[in-house]
Amino acid sequence: MMSRMKELEAENARLRKMYIEEKLKAEIASEALQKKF
Repeated sequence: MMSRMKELEAENARLRKMYIEEKLKAEIASEALQKKF
């Protein structure tokens, strides 16, 4: 049971990291677009 929890926590952390990276990329992209226009 504990190892399952650890697996889920690791997966959760990985997904959160991916989400944050995508969010940052989107923010950077929208800022770049705003500067062009």
